[in-house]
Parts: sequence; structure tokens; C-alpha cells
Amino acid sequence: MNCVFTYYGSSGWFIDLDGFKILIDPWLKGDLVFAPGPWLIKGQLREDILPPERIDLLLLTQGLPDHAHPPSLELLNRSVAVISSPSAFKVLDQLGFWKKTKLLPGEVTNFNSITIEATKGAMVPMMENGYIVSRNNFSFYIEPHGYLDQTLKSRQLNTVITPVVDLRLPLAGAFIKGKSVLPDLIEKFKPKTVFASTTGGDAVFTGFLNNLISVKGSIEEANLSLINKVRFIDPVVGEPYCIN
Repeated sequence: MNCVFTYYGSSGWFIDLDGFKILIDPWLKGDLVFAPGPWLIKGQLREDILPPERIDLLLLTQGLPDHAHPPSLELLNRSVAVISSPSAFKVLDQLGFWKKTKLLPGEVTNFNSITIEATKGAMVPMMENGYIVSRNNFSFYIEPHGYLDQTLKSRQLNTVITPVVDLRLPLAGAFIKGKSVLPDLIEKFKPKTVFASTTGGDAVFTGFLNNLISVKGSIEEANLSLINKVRFIDPVVGEPYCIN
């Protein structure tokens, strides 16, 4: 089975599972702003990213703007099939997407030849989703904040997409727990390949909160911890990676 993973930066991915094309959490154009406004935190892409010519499934983990980004979603055909968390479902509804399905953690759905299992994700502030996606004998896991559903049974997965550093704010603590969760992901899923995600990409961030964020861990540290265990990839935006 031929599977190609292409990173779009931030939490965005375009994944081709042997001809079935999945777009995940795209930030393609426009600023990334969180309420109450850009003074709090603002992200700007250095270059816009063209949406894929064909999308068989749009998969959204969260309803926050860095996962369900309205200016990016507006670029897509409203008839594209979508699976999302409940909060992202509301964003999709406002934008006029009509082939949409919301999944709660623990729910499983089949779409064409794909099986999608929603897992417990981050509380930001409500419970959001991770996903285990399977087709034939290939499977991958994605959760953008480093929150592992402890109710999941151990199983063998081909690929894990996860942050590999922790990001913390004073008083609030870690809101991305990639460094902390990485050993547990390896133990639970025994993947052949791990992709670093969420904190990468070609974007510039400004604002009050951005100046308070502290980082624990690094790409180099993650790479060293995974040597002789898995294939670790720190992806370059736009470069396709073939995973068998």
C-alpha cells in the first residue's frame, strides 16, 4: 500500500492513503487570530498554500481557529465530505458545508474504504478529538496537542503524527504536551514512523500570549530519544513523504 504524507504547517496535513486523499486541519491562507483579538496572539503565514485539487475527506480535530480555520475552509468546495469534532461541526455549519459528520471520542465510522475512530483529545476548553485512521493494512494516529486517550487499548499502528515538544503558559501550564506524551505513544502504538507536527511550519506569531510561551524539549531531543526505535521525521512543509 502506497501512503504519502505532506505537511502543511501548524496542525495541517494532506495524506494520500493509496489514492484516498485526506486533508486535516488546514491553515492555507489568512491570519490566525483567537478571541478576543490579534493583540492576544496572531499568526501570519509567510506564503499561502494552495488547497489540494482533490479532497476525498476533510478531517477536523478541533473547532478552534488553528484547526477549523474559516478563511481556509472557505476555499474548499462545500460539498466535500467532512468528519469533525462537535465544536468544528458548528464552524462547518456556519460556512455551509453539508456532507458533514460529527464524531465523539469512542465513536467509529466507515467512509468508503476508510475507518475513522475518534479518540479523546485536548480539553480546550471542551473535549476535542484525536483520530485513528485505517485503510486495509495501514493505520495512523493524529492528535495535535499531545493528549493521549488513556482508555485506548494498545495496538500496532504504522504511523503517529504528534507534537514532540511541550508548550507552556504561566499559571495555565502546558497546553501542548508533545515531549511528555511521546514515550507513551511509542509504548501504546509501537509505530514504525513518527512525524513531528503542530509546532512547525513557515509562520510568524505575535501578541501578548506569544511572548509568554515557554518550550520544553526540541526536535533534536526527540530524534535522539527515538533512535533505533522508530523512523522519526521532522517534516518540511510541502514535501511528500512516502510511508509503506
